[in-house]
Amino acid sequence: MSKVKNCNKKVAVVTGSSRGIGKAIAIEFAKAGYCVVINARNEEELKNAAEDISKTAGGNITNDKLFKVVGDVSQEQTCISLIQEAVKRYGRIDVLVNNAGISDESKKISEISSDDWDHVLNINLKGAFLCTREAVKHMLNENNIDNNQNSNTNNDYSIINISSVHESIPLPQSAPYGASKGGMELLTKTVALELADKGIRVNGIAPGAIATDMNKEVLEDKEKKKQEEDKIPMHRIGQPEEIAKVALFLASPDASYITGTTIYADGGLTLSS
Repeated sequence: MSKVKNCNKKVAVVTGSSRGIGKAIAIEFAKAGYCVVINARNEEELKNAAEDISKTAGGNITNDKLFKVVGDVSQEQTCISLIQEAVKRYGRIDVLVNNAGISDESKKISEISSDDWDHVLNINLKGAFLCTREAVKHMLNENNIDNNQNSNTNNDYSIINISSVHESIPLPQSAPYGASKGGMELLTKTVALELADKGIRVNGIAPGAIATDMNKEVLEDKEKKKQEEDKIPMHRIGQPEEIAKVALFLASPDASYITGTTIYADGGLTLSS
């Protein structure tokens, strides 16, 4: 694989980007001129997503500016390879978006197995940790500093963790999911504090109800959809593109003084909970 040198802007890696919020984020970064590395477990879905991203982003992205890496981020080697392949392809990584995530089957705490717990935590939280660890290694190396030195560089790297309002709002019968998102909030803050003086900003986005496959059951049932909308002060379910625009902002120079923060993009849901 030869390195592509014509990325005029920056390089963004987006995990879990074959559909939903992840794909919307990849599209938004592509529109902004980024070279984008997309990732998902399913090769066919990732291929279809790449085609959609190329079409939607129009002339702002070409085949050499969009790169696919198939793999499950719950596996350590996948995360290592994802970052390595991105660096091989484009020479650097400027933005990492830890979006890959799953919801769990509704179960009482007494019914949750160890496998249930591990499956959700490994993808939602462990995957974010592993990808962050590998990306930070490269970012520190690019800045020519180590963990014990302050950075005098003007480079502005960004790590964005896609969490959920359920990092702070308990969701009954969903302990693994809630634990994974609560863990992501503290992962965001801890890594942000550690890297604040090294040119690497770390922030989170906590979406509320968004029109994705994860909420398909609600979206396809008029009564359930209305019940969900009635809980939201803005009385509507959000769109993936609305989360994507927040991610692009957090990665931009306009957010250069923001780190360790989670932005709630939820239509006001947390205000009424």
